[in-house]
Amino acid sequence: MMTTGKIHIGIGGWVFEPWRGSFYPEGLPQKRELDYAAGKLTSIEINGTYYGAQKPESFARWREDTPDDFVFALKGSRYCTNRKVLAEAGPSVEKFLKSGLTELRHKLGPINWQFMPTKRFDPDDFSAFLALLPKELDGVRLRHAVEVRHDSFRSPDFVALLREHGVAAITAGDSEHPQIADVTADFVYARIMGTQEEEPKGYPPAALARWAQAAQAWARGAVPEGMEMIAPEAEARPRDVFLYVISGAKIRNPAAAMELIARVAG
Repeated sequence: MMTTGKIHIGIGGWVFEPWRGSFYPEGLPQKRELDYAAGKLTSIEINGTYYGAQKPESFARWREDTPDDFVFALKGSRYCTNRKVLAEAGPSVEKFLKSGLTELRHKLGPINWQFMPTKRFDPDDFSAFLALLPKELDGVRLRHAVEVRHDSFRSPDFVALLREHGVAAITAGDSEHPQIADVTADFVYARIMGTQEEEPKGYPPAALARWAQAAQAWARGAVPEGMEMIAPEAEARPRDVFLYVISGAKIRNPAAAMELIARVAG
């Protein structure tokens, strides 16, 4: 019987000029950056899908350019989430999901549906949006997570709604956004945003230890120390974990992710 889920740790995107010479070796061709990053990390969250459609050929190339056990998370299109009435997002959701992302096949991880900080929790409308998210497409499993950033979502009703649909609440770490750490799906998705440029590994050792321990606790099905639940679940079970070092001092994010991978493996 499985006693722990798999932990995937990475960064947002892989194209960032300041990483050339700090993360990427000097002189590495840009076309080889994904290959290099995938050799150092276990996952990457693709941000470009939030801003515009990608080609099926791109998803297929990303699949081919990464190790067999590598996983990509994707940001859902902003045209699906940045709207007054979420229940009307059906055509945009369908267009996004059929844009070719299933070319990633087994390397397709969770989809992050990110909402504006001004978006408030409307139970009926949010329920209608969640009902638009299929669990499978083209024989590929789809896992959905929502990143909400308004305090109105800190509600037991919101947590219950996500559990009803099997959708994860993304846990925001070290940021001004409200932290919703309740586990609501069969996986956990966290985005930590507090790296500091003066720290060579992005975070001080104590903070790195805390996030590594949190990832291990989630994978076991436990509640990480210091995280408050809105509506604690009755059943604890192992889950896969997707943790991304995002924002903050972006130049340090690869170093922080690599250190977390080493700590989790150790």
